[in-house]
Amino acid sequence: MTTEQLHAEILRKKSFLCIGLDVDLDKIPQHLLDTEDPIFEFNKAIIDATHDLAVAYKPNTAFYEAYGLKGWHALEKTINYLNQRHPEIFTIADAKRGDIGNTSAMYAKAFLEDLAFDSVTVAPYMGRDSVEPFLAVKNKFTILLALTSNGGAYDFQTQKTDEGELYKTVLKTSRTWQNSGNLMYVIGATKAEYFSEVRRIVPDSFLLVPGVGAQGGSLKEVCRYGMNDIIGLLVNSSRGIIYAGNGEDFAEMARAEAYTMQQEMCEIIIDSQLSKALDIR
Repeated sequence: MTTEQLHAEILRKKSFLCIGLDVDLDKIPQHLLDTEDPIFEFNKAIIDATHDLAVAYKPNTAFYEAYGLKGWHALEKTINYLNQRHPEIFTIADAKRGDIGNTSAMYAKAFLEDLAFDSVTVAPYMGRDSVEPFLAVKNKFTILLALTSNGGAYDFQTQKTDEGELYKTVLKTSRTWQNSGNLMYVIGATKAEYFSEVRRIVPDSFLLVPGVGAQGGSLKEVCRYGMNDIIGLLVNSSRGIIYAGNGEDFAEMARAEAYTMQQEMCEIIIDSQLSKALDIR
């Protein structure tokens, strides 16, 4: 998928919603535990109920690795289901990898080639040679952790250096790497006041935005400072959608939460398009 195709899908669905598939067997409806593959059955039901409202899905791989081979098999079944049934959906392996070059090359092969995700999240701490193997995979995206939504982000990411805050150094430096056009960035919704600074450095890149909903981030504030000419945002919600209900109607409850977010996004997109049209006139 190209950014142009992703933008077209955002406009078609009037949505830039990403749904995080972070499956915890202690939280899913009890009746699913009697099925052969509870994790996949949960994911399938969520996808079936929400695929017309979301443009992206983001399984956090830790929630699958924690269950060993069964969990990894459920992840494989989930991405295969998405790719086969809904190829218009942008898929994100939230793996947060990043290691020396030959190791990163193997991670890139695992997630972007073998599992065929459209993108993977990567930690930038080890620098250029730990990220470029991901960027080398054609027609795939690397989503770099830049300014995250957790409280501990302030421990390092916003610390001042001679070049400014560390997250700004990450953004600026990453643009010098080979195939940097394949980069997207994680910017947390709980850091909405930083979006204007981020856009000064990466005006054209897509931003993956966690932290709306359960973590308290504001969708309107994120859009006010973070949207660009192609929307340029994938706003993620995980717990607030997938655990909206825990009975047999859990998928319908998830859809209701996703619909609420999609409708708010629809209004924002329409307002943005109207403002653009008025500017042209």
